[in-house]
Amino acid sequence: MPEALNYVWETPAEGVHRCRLPFLDVTVGLVRGSRATLLVDCGTTLREAAAVAADVEVLGGGAVTHLVMTHDHFDHVLGSAGFPGAELYGAPAVTAALSTGLDGVRAHAAEYGADPAELDLAIAAVRTPEHRVLDVDLDLGDRVVQVRHPGVGHTDHDLVVVVPPIAPDQRVVVFCGDLVEESGDPSITDQSDVASWPRTLDRLTELGGEDAVYVPGHGAMVDAGFVRRQRDWLHRHHTGGTP
Repeated sequence: MPEALNYVWETPAEGVHRCRLPFLDVTVGLVRGSRATLLVDCGTTLREAAAVAADVEVLGGGAVTHLVMTHDHFDHVLGSAGFPGAELYGAPAVTAALSTGLDGVRAHAAEYGADPAELDLAIAAVRTPEHRVLDVDLDLGDRVVQVRHPGVGHTDHDLVVVVPPIAPDQRVVVFCGDLVEESGDPSITDQSDVASWPRTLDRLTELGGEDAVYVPGHGAMVDAGFVRRQRDWLHRHHTGGTP
């Protein structure tokens, strides 16, 4: 019998998977290539990271070789030590958060109810990105994945991951981080630039195209029409209209 998975993984395209972690419904993405295996974001705790790593093995990806962290919020980055063989990629702000800014990251996680003991374990082992990037192409063997910074929005350093198809009948998949959320309204914090966010979403849909699958940082997978509706919501929010 096949080995059981820890999480439920959806497959929007061949070799592309994503799960929704129970804590905060955060997305973790997986792209399997012929020579490399890419993970997008890594959860909050080492317990979550270990469960993801075990699932990747079952899904046929082997050990994770590349990890892209979309932005510096705790639920996307604190599991980084759970992938010791991976090369880590993130914006410079992610490196800052996971080094000099760890006290703030921990406090943010505690506000959302993360287990204090699990937080301490993750923070004690946390890894910072060796590759501080805003735009980079990652060759996984049979496809080249684009990591891009389409503009400011949820934070000033949001990265997205654009995954091209490997078969004509497959679709582009875009991992959006928290530039797009489906399970709630967009998360606006003191890091956010609501005025610029709609233009960033326009660039996001230009990167993916009309027929792409867009994978939010939280919630169900969506299409370009949903991204545009969220753009319009943000525009109304900024201008003082009724969202």
